[in-house]
Amino acid sequence: MAPGAHADETPNEVELLAEEAAAWIAQDPDAETREELSALLRRVGSSETDAVAELRSRFGARLAFGTAGLRGELAAGPNRMNRVLVGQAAAGLAAFLLERADPGTPPSIVVGYDGRKNSHVFATDTAEIMAGAGVRAVLLPRLLPTPLVAFAVRDLGVSAGVMVTASHNPPRDNGYKVYLGDADDGSQIVSPSDAEIAAHIDRVAATLRVDELPRSSSYEVAGEELIERYVSATAALAGPPAERPAAALSIVYTAMHGVGWETFSRVLSASGFAAPHLVEAQIAPDPDFPTVAFPNPEEPGALDLALEKAREVGADLVIANDPDADRLAVAIPDASRDTGYRSLTGNEVGQLLGWRAAELATAAPLTPADLEDAVGGPLDGASAAEPALACSIVSSPALGAVAAEYGLAFTETLTGFKWVSRAPGLVFGYEEALGYLVNPGTVRDKDGISAAIAFLDLATRLAATGRTIADRLDEFSGRFGHYASAQISVRVTDLSEIDRVMGALRSAPPSDIGGLPVERIDDLLRGSASSGVPASDVLRISLPGARVMVRPSGTEPKLKVYLDAWSDDGGLVERREAAVELLTRLEAGMRDRLS
Repeated sequence: MAPGAHADETPNEVELLAEEAAAWIAQDPDAETREELSALLRRVGSSETDAVAELRSRFGARLAFGTAGLRGELAAGPNRMNRVLVGQAAAGLAAFLLERADPGTPPSIVVGYDGRKNSHVFATDTAEIMAGAGVRAVLLPRLLPTPLVAFAVRDLGVSAGVMVTASHNPPRDNGYKVYLGDADDGSQIVSPSDAEIAAHIDRVAATLRVDELPRSSSYEVAGEELIERYVSATAALAGPPAERPAAALSIVYTAMHGVGWETFSRVLSASGFAAPHLVEAQIAPDPDFPTVAFPNPEEPGALDLALEKAREVGADLVIANDPDADRLAVAIPDASRDTGYRSLTGNEVGQLLGWRAAELATAAPLTPADLEDAVGGPLDGASAAEPALACSIVSSPALGAVAAEYGLAFTETLTGFKWVSRAPGLVFGYEEALGYLVNPGTVRDKDGISAAIAFLDLATRLAATGRTIADRLDEFSGRFGHYASAQISVRVTDLSEIDRVMGALRSAPPSDIGGLPVERIDDLLRGSASSGVPASDVLRISLPGARVMVRPSGTEPKLKVYLDAWSDDGGLVERREAAVELLTRLEAGMRDRLS
C-alpha cells in the first residue's frame, strides 16, 4: 500500500498524485512553489497523514474556470492559484480568442493587476504568453483598480481583458477575471464563453507543458493617457465643478490596503472635490492586509480605523473601497451608535444612487445626449425612451419602485455584474454586495471609484440645501416606501447539506414564514419566463409586504438567505416600524427552518 494511504483508498492513489506533483514541479517556473511542493512530497514520503490530505486537496481536483474566471489560494497544484495554472489559463484563453477572431485580424487583449502577491507576475506571464501565441497584448503600466481593465477593454477596442485580482478575498488568495470586447461590450464572460474557454484551458493542461509554451516580450505597455481618459470620464459624472453648489463636506477615505487611492485621488482632483482625510495605515497597497482580518468593507471590524478617523475629524461621510476598488462602502454619522457612525447597506446606497440616476435620466428635455451624459458614454443603441434601472434578484425591490415612479424600465438579473451589466438600456445597476454601475457608457462592471464620485456629488448637493444623506434616506421612505433588508448565512462543512436544505424547501414548501402566509414560490431552477432570468438554483418566496430569496453561495460553502420587507402605509415612523417588524418575523421564521 502507498505511503500514507488507508485501506479504503484506491490502490496507488497517493503514488499517482505524487507523480502528478513531480510533473508539476518539472514545469513550474516559480522557485517558491517548486520548493514548497517538493517539501510536501517529502512529508508524503514520510507517511504524514496531513501531508497526504494536502496533496489530495491540491491534485485531486482542478480549480474550475467559470463565469467568475479563477480564484483560489496561492500555492502549487491545479487546485490552487500559481504560475502553472495561470500559464495554462492564458494559453487556453489565447486559443479561444484566436479561434473566434476574424480571418486576417489578430485578436487583442488588455491585462491589468492589483497589489496582491504575484499579481504582477501573473499579469506579465499572461502578456508574454498571449504575445507568444499571436495575440496583441497590452499590459497596464502599474497596479491599478479593476474598473480600469473594464474601461480599457472598451476604450482600446480590444477583444478581451484580464484582471489579476482576488478582490476582497483573504490575503493568501489571488484570481483571474476575464472580460470580452466586441459584441460583449466589455462585460465579464458568461455562458457559453466560460465553458469554451475552460475547454481550451483543459486541453492545454492535458497536452502542453507551461515551460514550453511560446512566449514573447513584444507585448505593449499602455500609456498614461489611458488612465487620464478614465479619470476624465469618471470625473465628468459629477458635472463641471463651477456648476456644483459650494458645500464643504469633511470626508474620510480608506483604500483597505488596496489600489484605489492613486486613481481615486486623481478623479477627486479632476472633479473639483476637496481632498479627504486619509486612513494612512490602509492607504498604500499591501498584500498582507495587516490591519484587517478580512479585507472586505462588509465584514465586521473592517472599517474600524476609518470610523476612528471619522470621529477624530468629525467627518460627514466615510468612503471605503475594497482592495481592487470595484466596490464602495459608505458610513454616515449616527449619534445612536456607539461608534458615532453607521455603515449603509448596499441596498441603501443602491437605492439612493438609483434615485439619482432616475432623476438624471428623466430630466427635461430628454434627449439621447442627455442620457449619454448621465451614464458617461453611448447607450449602445438604446433609445431615449428606453433607459432602464437594473439590480440582481437578491437586491432590494426598492429599485423597482423607483423605476415605476419615474416610468423607467426595470430589470432583475442573476447575481453578478456579468449579468447586471448586460441589462438593455442600462443607466444604473447595482447588487447588494456593495457593487454599483453608475457609468455604463464607459465601464460595464461595478466600479467603486465612479460610484464614490456619484455619491459625493449627491451628498454635496444635499449639503448645499442643508440636508444630509440620512435626510435623503428618510425622503426615499416617504416617497417610495420604507424598505428593510437582512441576510442569513449558513456555513457548512459538507456541501451536501446545502443540497439537502434546498431539496427540503422544494419538496415541502413552507405555507408560512414567521406567521406570514406564503403567497407564491418561484423556483428559478427552471428560470423565469416573466422576468427573463436564466435558470439558477434560487428560490424566491413572496409574502405580504415581504420576500425571501434562498440560494447557495457561488464562491463559499454557504447557504445564503436574503430577507426584504417594505411598507408604504402611514408616516415615516409607521413605515419604518412596520417594515422592521416584518423583517424580524421573517428572520426568526427562517432561522427556525434552517436550524
